[in-house]
Formats: sequence, structure tokens, C-alpha cells
Amino acid sequence: QRVWRRVGERFADVNVVDRVAHGGSGVMVWAGVCYGRRTQVCFIDGILNAQRYRDEILRPIVVPFIHDHHLMLQHDNARPHVARICTQFLEAENIPVLARPAYSPDMFEMLWIGVHDSVFQFLPISKEWTNIPQATINNLINS
Repeated sequence: QRVWRRVGERFADVNVVDRVAHGGSGVMVWAGVCYGRRTQVCFIDGILNAQRYRDEILRPIVVPFIHDHHLMLQHDNARPHVARICTQFLEAENIPVLARPAYSPDMFEMLWIGVHDSVFQFLPISKEWTNIPQATINNLINS
């Protein structure tokens, strides 16, 4: 189908339709769990690249949490997680990383179901995160 416009009208507001790829805007939420404990919730505005993952999640949250509780890190194989800048940082901080097989099931999906439902009721995510019983997290770890 052809569309005819006058010279200079190509990008006029009436001729432009805004589209958002991948379902629209949103907020990314990061949190960590282990048997008997969990981290705080971290909200990420915008795109999470490897540098932001290192500077906003690994350095301030993960490293102290792992050192304080003598843990190993296991994260999925998302590009920011396995980028050289992050793997070198974790090695320098003496953080042991447990390998995760590709396409392995994500335990967090089960945890976020209840939190996700609360978002549509406009309840604070961080409050809902702390309301998840630790026993639920422990059971998912054991499964």
C-alpha cells in the first residue's frame, strides 16, 4: 500500500505511529536467595548491561552478601552475568561461581508469581518480597 505525503510531511506527528518492541516499558527487579537468607530487592531502571550489573548489583549487594555468609554465586547465563568485565570482577573479589547449565529452569519464576500479582494491585514489591516465607524459598532450593 502506498502512502502519499507532501514534501516536509514525512515525520509530521499525524504520519508517525509510535511502537514499542518487546511489550512496552517496565521495571527490572533483581534479588538473590540462598537457604535461610535472601538479599534486598534491587530495582533496575533501563537496560542492564555488564557494567551496570557489576556496579549496581555485584559490587554493592552480591559481594558483601557472599562474603558475610560464606556462599557461592550461581546466576543464569544472561549476557551481563557472563561478560568478561563481570567474570574478572568476581575472580578478583574471590567469589566462587557455580556453573549453571544452559536452559536450566529458573527457580525465581516460582517466587515472582505472587510478587507479580501484587504489582497489579499496586502493592510495594519490596514489601511483598519480604512477605514470601523463607520456608517457600528453602523448599524451592530443595526441589
